[in-house]
Amino acid sequence: MKNLRIIFMGTPEFAVSTLKEIIKAGFNVVGVVTAPDKPSGRGRKLQESAVKQYATAQALPVLQPVNLKSPEFIEEIKALNPSIQVVVAFRMLPKVLWQLPEYGTFNLHASLLPQYRGAAPINWAIINGETVTGVSTFFIDEKIDTGSMILQREIEIKADENVGELHDKLMQTGAYLVVETLELIQNEEVIPRKQKSDIALKDAPKLTKENTRIDWNAPINKIYNFIRGLNPYPAAWTKLKNGAEQVQMKIYQAEISREAHKFSVGELVLVEKQLKVAVKDGFLILKEIQLPGKRKMLTKELLNGYNFETEAKVL
Repeated sequence: MKNLRIIFMGTPEFAVSTLKEIIKAGFNVVGVVTAPDKPSGRGRKLQESAVKQYATAQALPVLQPVNLKSPEFIEEIKALNPSIQVVVAFRMLPKVLWQLPEYGTFNLHASLLPQYRGAAPINWAIINGETVTGVSTFFIDEKIDTGSMILQREIEIKADENVGELHDKLMQTGAYLVVETLELIQNEEVIPRKQKSDIALKDAPKLTKENTRIDWNAPINKIYNFIRGLNPYPAAWTKLKNGAEQVQMKIYQAEISREAHKFSVGELVLVEKQLKVAVKDGFLILKEIQLPGKRKMLTKELLNGYNFETEAKVL
């Protein structure tokens, strides 16, 4: 059995759970690499990453390189003499860095690879209506999310689950999977296997303003999955035309109502304190929305103080 010297690399809350479980399991974390502090809020005060806050509280050495290829940073890593590096929700690493430790570098990815390679696997699994997803650990190579597989764990996606809820489940399952992976490496029992290359792949590209806008002409199920796959972040959005006004509206939560109607697609229908959007095969009942300059709120609250014109519609 090897006494591993671990360098952990990660930035957001998703990565903190994994670092906690590694320490709880008694592994030797010799250093933590995370993003530089960033100005945030109105006062532009420097904000530390979630990983840095936790690592500092645990008195772990923290490195925050701007350039992962810089000779100074590489020398700092070499001085820590890592035998393995663990990456969770971090940047793409240069080869000089990931090949440095004796046992290489492995990554935790929130999908069942090779499906959903890319930046937003949790979102796209829900958007595409998947009923199962999971987490994978794999050794990093030159490309993105293509390295040899170590372990995988499946998780069910419930029909009404949003991306925030699924994120939290995968975060904890992934933390346990990383510990299991480290135990295999420590006991020299890892049997890496190549990812499948003979199947049709679904990607998980970065979320942008363009690919998070709702297409009201899509089937009702697709629109529903799209909304929950972007709730709570970054939120599905649409244009609201209300009289002469045209604004951007975010939609966080909706319900499906399958019924025949004669309204045109996108038309807003106000019935008994419910705000409904007409689509091809029924209505989307809007439950939680946000208008510019207002907080996110339940639609029934918004209707107490906001007036929708008779011909209001979403575009």
